[in-house]
Amino acid sequence: MTTTSGQRLNIAQLAPEVYKAMIALDSAARKGLDPTLVELVLTRASQLNHCAWCLDMHTRDAREAGVTEQKLYLLNAWEEARGLYSDKERAALALTEAVTVLTDGFVPDAVYNEASEHFADAELAQLISVILTINAWNRIAVTSRMAPPVRG
Repeated sequence: MTTTSGQRLNIAQLAPEVYKAMIALDSAARKGLDPTLVELVLTRASQLNHCAWCLDMHTRDAREAGVTEQKLYLLNAWEEARGLYSDKERAALALTEAVTVLTDGFVPDAVYNEASEHFADAELAQLISVILTINAWNRIAVTSRMAPPVRG
């Protein structure tokens, strides 16, 4: 049974050192990556994790970074939207799903190898860091029941 009660707690207030460390990790993870790619990854992981707070934030941030409306609308079905996402974006999204869901308990070699064909090692390390960070943020927001603000 799902409950829709208000926010449970505020991590930023109650664990400020952890919150500051997460902000620093988030900033460090993004370095050297295309901001539009980062926002696609952050949004996709947030979709998979059902994180309304992060979806609200990252869809707005994606638009500001230059992600098209069509890419945002079809992100949930990116595999079917051939031609819309670049091969590099597709590799990043596949890796995002594999790391986020871990259905078989690991990231399949085929997914990792595809990503490694599109990203240099240092860039791939940054991408993995971005994926890990958004998953941590999603879990903080979902667990504490952070709800996005209602806008007109």
